[in-house]
Amino acid sequence: MIATSALTAPTQCEFDRELIEKLDGYGPRYTSYPTADRFHGGFTAADYQHWLAQRQIGASTKPLSLYVHLPFCNTVCYYCACNKVITKDRSKADTYLHYLQKELALHAAGLGEGQHEVVQLHFGGGTPTFLSDSQMTRLMDSIREHFTLAAGGEFSIEIDPRKVTAETVRLLASVGFNRMSVGVQDFEPAVQAAVNRIQTEEETRLVIDTARAAGFKSVSVDLIYGLPLQTVDSVMRTVDKVLAMRPDRLAIYNYAHLPTMFMPQRRIIEADLPSAEVKLDILQSVVQRLAAEGYVFIGMDHFALPTDDLAIALKQGRLQRNFQGYSTHADHDLVAVGVSAIGKIGPSYSQNVKTLDEYYAALDDNHIPILRGMVLNADDILRRNLIQRLMCQFALSMQAIEEVHSIEFASYFAEELADLARYAEAGMLTIDQEWITVTPKGRFLIRTIAMVFDRYLREKRQTSARYSKVI
Repeated sequence: MIATSALTAPTQCEFDRELIEKLDGYGPRYTSYPTADRFHGGFTAADYQHWLAQRQIGASTKPLSLYVHLPFCNTVCYYCACNKVITKDRSKADTYLHYLQKELALHAAGLGEGQHEVVQLHFGGGTPTFLSDSQMTRLMDSIREHFTLAAGGEFSIEIDPRKVTAETVRLLASVGFNRMSVGVQDFEPAVQAAVNRIQTEEETRLVIDTARAAGFKSVSVDLIYGLPLQTVDSVMRTVDKVLAMRPDRLAIYNYAHLPTMFMPQRRIIEADLPSAEVKLDILQSVVQRLAAEGYVFIGMDHFALPTDDLAIALKQGRLQRNFQGYSTHADHDLVAVGVSAIGKIGPSYSQNVKTLDEYYAALDDNHIPILRGMVLNADDILRRNLIQRLMCQFALSMQAIEEVHSIEFASYFAEELADLARYAEAGMLTIDQEWITVTPKGRFLIRTIAMVFDRYLREKRQTSARYSKVI
């Protein structure tokens, strides 16, 4: 009975404010395990080539995903923590595309002869729609030189509505994209001015309406809470406007103010930021409103309509999590191209160099521009599987973990189970002889629960990471 309820109806969440205030802290988002701050420079391009070669001999038959990082932005949004290049000169993108083509060819050569089928494609940034229509077409043509986009695949792109015309949206559909993520953050004029992102409701609606008419299967909208000058009332006005557009998916991210790490954030006036109490008020109001509007809680900060693929995958126990967030597809190998892009091949993770100069120099030397990475050991893979199940299904069969990884769960995770007892006492989860099941009130704190199984955090291994707040 626990198995059935855990895996077929994990769509409810309970906003237990007292519990959140008690346990809220800092921690990873677990788009990977181990997290990227564990990568090291001892992993080189040669190591990456080795794992690509393993696919050639059949050591890995996982489907392929492809991520393309496009770092350019016309203007800087002060809250942004992404790896980006601020410029209005589109000729810089021509140079970048030349090097992307070289990198795509190197990856394809490492994978071996023939066209390699890609079932997931994602363009992130920066602002992918910084590219002109002709540049976008050129990039998609380059991808198709080496890879085949699978029929029925998931091909998504991040959109800045301020820079996109209806004609561009239709072009994106024609070159293969079928999902988009639309950045909104906040519609209030005072908030927009404070973060240097002026964006109208009308231009946002134009993009979404055109995408649907052009055949996009899913439209996601991103909001941020915790920005300067936000109040409960102001954020709810934005939410009302967004809900009128009825996006298929909606994410409400917590703004992490780290001006010592991200220089643009130094332009934000700290005195204008809402207090921790007001931020919780905002989140609670948004969550309640989305539930009333029929949106399903997917996990962490994501919601979707019941008819969306994410909600269906959650209900069926197929939901996954990767570097782009929640996904409907099973575990894939991920080829990642562009500055700072993170990929995953076999038991390895890798990240590219972070500056354009380093990126161009590596490709001029004809090697994939790997900066760092790691090869996972058996314990890493075990814990990755376990954390993935908790993050995506809110339930974990200890017996299934034992069978897959040939361990005795109770002894292997004796310390972790002891630590989980206090969460069970708080009503966040239940533990029986077979299942660990996260309750509705524990789902908003799923990162806190997952952290119990993070060996690197438990052993307090050295890291320079600054994690975001859990809530």
